[in-house]
Amino acid sequence: MKIAIFSTKSYDRTFLEAANSAHGHDLVFYEPRLTPETVTLAEGFPAICIFVNDHLNSAMLQTLAQNGTRLIALRSAGFNHVDLQTAQHLNITVVRVPAYSPYAVAEHTVALLLALNRKIHRAYARVREGNFALDGLLGFDIHGQTVGIVGTGKIGVEVARILHGFGCKLLAYDITPNEACEKMDVRYMSCSKLFEVSNPLPRSSSAWRYKHISSGLEQIEPSAELDSNQVAWARAPPGGRGRSSWYGE
Repeated sequence: MKIAIFSTKSYDRTFLEAANSAHGHDLVFYEPRLTPETVTLAEGFPAICIFVNDHLNSAMLQTLAQNGTRLIALRSAGFNHVDLQTAQHLNITVVRVPAYSPYAVAEHTVALLLALNRKIHRAYARVREGNFALDGLLGFDIHGQTVGIVGTGKIGVEVARILHGFGCKLLAYDITPNEACEKMDVRYMSCSKLFEVSNPLPRSSSAWRYKHISSGLEQIEPSAELDSNQVAWARAPPGGRGRSSWYGE
C-alpha cells in the first residue's frame, strides 16, 4: 500500500522504515504538515499518516476523500485534530496509537521536576562558561514534600509510584480515584484544595488549564488542548520566593 507520511522528522523515518521492513508498504515521507496548501501531496495515496499538528477538518477530509484516501493513521493517542463525524460519513477509517509508554512519560515528568528543583539547566549553562559558582543553585529535598498529582490514570499512577519511592506525602485529584494510588496511601481531594496544600505538583491530566499569576495559580477552564505531564509549582518550599507555576509545551 502507498502511504503518505506527513510532519516527519528523521527519527520518524528511522522507526517507520524499520517497522515496515516486514510488510513492504510504499512509504513516502513529507516534512511539511498536512494543510490546505499541502493536501495535494496526498493525492493518489489510499492511506496517509499524520501527527498532532495536522488538523483535518471537514473540508480537508472531503478533499482527501476525493483524492482517494480511505485510511488515516494517527501517530498519536489523541484524535481531537480530526473531524471523526465527517470521516465516518465519507467512509474514511481513522486509526490511532492506543497508548504511549506510561513509564517513559512518568519518568520524564519526575526528571523535569528534579531538573527544576536542582537548577540543572542553569548549572549546565554555567559550567559550559567555566563558572562553577553555586550561588542560586540551591534546591530542596523532594523526600518528605507534599506532592499533588492532577490526574491519576495510567501515567499519573506511575508518577505516584516514583514519588512514593522518594518518600513523599502524596495527594491527588481525579474524577475517578485510582485503587492502585489509594493502596499507596494517596489521599484524594478537590483540585482547588490540592493547589493550596501541595508543594511540587506534577500534572498528569489535560483536563484543566492554568495560568501563572504572581500570587498563585488560578483555575481557568476545562481544556483538552494542553499536553499531559506538565509540572506546576503550586507553592515554593520554605525560604522560597512565593507561589509560582511552570508548564512546558
